[in-house]
Amino acid sequence: MGKRPGGRSARVRDAVRQATLTELAEHGYSGLTVENVAIRSGVHKTTVYRRWGSAEGLIADALELAREEPWPLPDTGSLREDLREIAGLVRSGFADPVAGPISAAFVSAAVQSTGPAQALHDFFAARHEQAAEVVRRAVARGELPADTDVADVIRTAVAPIYYRLFITHEPVTERDAERAADAALAAARAGVLHS
Repeated sequence: MGKRPGGRSARVRDAVRQATLTELAEHGYSGLTVENVAIRSGVHKTTVYRRWGSAEGLIADALELAREEPWPLPDTGSLREDLREIAGLVRSGFADPVAGPISAAFVSAAVQSTGPAQALHDFFAARHEQAAEVVRRAVARGELPADTDVADVIRTAVAPIYYRLFITHEPVTERDAERAADAALAAARAGVLHS
């Protein structure tokens, strides 16, 4: 007999994930411990250690679950506006008082450990593929060359946001996000971002 979807295993995983996210929001990556996640989730510590092994395992699993969640994609009929909305979503996500610290903790963990780094890479690959649909629609409308690397347009639109947040530690304004989106669009229209 196989595992039942939505059974005890799924409930345990969800409880541990929620506890992990709450701990990250409150204490960041450096304060994340298996013990605190076990207490907060109501799941026995040995179960958490057996299934996730460490704080890095908890982060990797939370990112794996997040990777499967849909992302709200804009469909304004204009690639410029769609890219601006995507960049705005990234900016506002990091500015959010709950989601921002969690997202920053994921990045911090990825810098320090290979397991979370791979999980974050996989998360971003999935997000970029989802978001690339707005670029595919633009190619179909004739806004961009047919050989445009659709995922690279998305990466180019959001990369300056991450640079400002995590490299130079500068605030990211709405105008900064718009400028990043506009730069990606200009590069794509110029044929720089082709596959």
